[in-house]
Amino acid sequence: MTFPNQLSIVRIILAPVFLFLALSDNVNLFRVSFIVYFIATITDWYDGWYARKYKRVTRIGVFLDPFADKVLTTFAFIFFYIKNIMPLWMLIIIAMRDLIITLLRSYDEYKGKTLKTSYIAKVKTFIQMTYIFVILVLLNLQYIIYDDSFIATIDYFLYKSNLNYILLLLVTILTLYTGVEYIISKFQKIGNN
Repeated sequence: MTFPNQLSIVRIILAPVFLFLALSDNVNLFRVSFIVYFIATITDWYDGWYARKYKRVTRIGVFLDPFADKVLTTFAFIFFYIKNIMPLWMLIIIAMRDLIITLLRSYDEYKGKTLKTSYIAKVKTFIQMTYIFVILVLLNLQYIIYDDSFIATIDYFLYKSNLNYILLLLVTILTLYTGVEYIISKFQKIGNN
């Protein structure tokens, strides 16, 4: 078990911890949830950097790193759904895409094949994590800046504005696109063999 793989496992463990803390009615625990999410995203960057720099890329790591990302983002999107920030249908599309891709990747690993994550899939993960981070910052600012107009503006953006809906729609479409792209490339490789 290499160090980057250990970091991926830490990220998987931190995902339910984040959700538990984020759903707490305690403001301080909610703030801690933001720190937990931030630490988890840092491990995502660091494990990839470390594995490439020190040539510690492994077959299990190629699978485990994106899987840990999927677990972390799915738990965050579950939180957004519970808080009425995200529609259920978007959560279902993202979660089902991630489940299907994970199963396909697991099957490939079982067969001894390693498929690297595509560039567009890495961009998708970055956009998802950035969106989640921004929303968590805004939610935390509501507890820090005690200004009614500021709180009302954040509430409007999160719960009523078209802008947030459009951003989530773009995230959902990009996530679905990367899943379809993965499946098409997989079947093209099967057809070429």
